[in-house]
Amino acid sequence: MSAAVATLVFCAPGYPGGAGDAQPFVDQFAKATASSAGWSGALAAIYDPTEQGGLAKLNDRDSVLAFVPYAFFVQHGAALHLAPLAQADVVGVGTEERWTLVGKAGGTVTDAKSLSGYTILSVAGYAPEFVKHSALSTWTLPSDVKIEATGQILSALRRVASGEPVVALLDQTQAASLATLPFAAQLKNLMQSPPLPVALIAVVDSRMPAPRAKAVQAALIKMNAAGADTLASLRLKGFVLPQLPGNTGKP
Repeated sequence: MSAAVATLVFCAPGYPGGAGDAQPFVDQFAKATASSAGWSGALAAIYDPTEQGGLAKLNDRDSVLAFVPYAFFVQHGAALHLAPLAQADVVGVGTEERWTLVGKAGGTVTDAKSLSGYTILSVAGYAPEFVKHSALSTWTLPSDVKIEATGQILSALRRVASGEPVVALLDQTQAASLATLPFAAQLKNLMQSPPLPVALIAVVDSRMPAPRAKAVQAALIKMNAAGADTLASLRLKGFVLPQLPGNTGKP
């Protein structure tokens, strides 16, 4: 591994913001992390808002670290051999969040069986393993349920309220905004997930030696106190050691 070209890949599919908008902030974060870890040489950073773009970058041999939502980790962690270093503490959310399945008030969906023929719309829809086995782990979904990714949650909720055969799976921030919608009375919460991690930083495919990985982990935890400005630019409060649910397939 060449320290001069080592890269930290940020990938957050479905969430707003283009790569150009985020780049200055991820550059600052990578610089602060490398400095705190005593990294000799540069740690580059790159942001990709798409699943496929993020996967392509993470498959590059110079990509040594990944900063990804937990849904991405569940879907792709085993294939990419992601080894978690730290769990993000996100402003306004925390280190864990509950996902909420929302249907039409007075509609026919009351349990897993009644989802037959429905489509689940979610910002995490690109990660069906996460949807089925993490967010909706307490429900056994019918085989004909479809799962689709969308970044247009408001439009998805309008479809739910109108009575289309769709439901919406919302993250904690999205669910907290439901009451402000003018058509909120037409929606109902169907079920809620157990607490799940929000996002993780992980080593990619053992491309970082263990001693350096430990140094980076310590630097991330230390950044809670020493890097408030850098963290705030990415809506972060800090990091904690990973505490993953038991049903997560570990790489």
